Amino acid sequence: MTARLDPPAEIDLDEQGRLTYPGGSAPVPVSRVAEHLAERLRVPRRATDLHVYVHGWQTPPATATRTAVRLLRYALELREAAPARYPGLADGYRPWCVVVRWPSSSLPTLRGYRRIRDRAHAMSAEGAGHAPYVIGHLLGYLDSERVDPAASPVLANRHGQYLHLMGHSFGGRFLCEAVQRAAERPPVLSWSTPYDARRPFTVDSTLVFQMAAPRDALVRHFETLFPHGARAGAPLRGPLVLTHSRWDRATGFWHLRAERTRGIGHSGAATAPVPPFATKLLPTGQAYDPSELDHRVVNVDADWLYRGGVRTRLLPAGAHSDFQRPESAHLMLSLAALSRPRRTDPLPGRPERPGEPVAQA
Repeated sequence: MTARLDPPAEIDLDEQGRLTYPGGSAPVPVSRVAEHLAERLRVPRRATDLHVYVHGWQTPPATATRTAVRLLRYALELREAAPARYPGLADGYRPWCVVVRWPSSSLPTLRGYRRIRDRAHAMSAEGAGHAPYVIGHLLGYLDSERVDPAASPVLANRHGQYLHLMGHSFGGRFLCEAVQRAAERPPVLSWSTPYDARRPFTVDSTLVFQMAAPRDALVRHFETLFPHGARAGAPLRGPLVLTHSRWDRATGFWHLRAERTRGIGHSGAATAPVPPFATKLLPTGQAYDPSELDHRVVNVDADWLYRGGVRTRLLPAGAHSDFQRPESAHLMLSLAALSRPRRTDPLPGRPERPGEPVAQA
């Protein structure tokens, strides 16, 4: 019997990226954003992993929630069927999700594609968009509510609750723009990326399916995601993982016409402040080695699976939304497992200072 999945939380944004009351009836006053999130979000103490999901183009709010739930159910089923494939989750995996919903629908035309592209950018534009403010509050609230395992015998994970970001299409583009300016405080993590004291809050992993952004977006639009000189970078301690498929017409055909270049979701990230590492999406029966995912930026080739059916390939978006599969959940679950300290780490205890190894018992 598959483990119980706690109902997800939902927060809605308007076209300016402002947090709205349920149903999108009216924006929440800026002075009440933190209070509203506290009222709406009740982080389950039993949860080990907190996932924040932002949907993409042509996705109604209810569909966004169903997609997030489907991926998490797949993940629970995979772990239950083959726990040895995810050794990092030996102490438990009980996910909970916050679904961030925004107005992403338009006509399936070039004009419609450009309209949603511009909206996704405007929601996070400096000096105009409210999304970074809301996302910053959201991540800050989730961080403050993370359970300390020393105070909760229910939580198996000895380092507290892990935080993962997940997006699709323009949702991933919007999420990256927003998280560049989000406020911060880090847990103890397992990724090889060194701890940076200038960046006190971190996200354990970021996974974007079929990002609708130019292939050079990591240097043109998201350059502050990564540390450089005196700049600490965004609160991403774990990898930024990006899937791509040549069967994705939205980021191939439409993106080429809208931005004169194919998108990351079609061909992967071409350039980044650090060289992207290339790997393939694996079937659920094959485990990911840490060496395949423990990099700043990872391009995941999903050509063999994200193909869509005969009918899908005739649609304007092609296989753009063909990521709702167990193999995608396998990748997501593997990132969660690899975020844990390695089994060579000692058992109980936190480091005295963030970033230092736990003392031997």
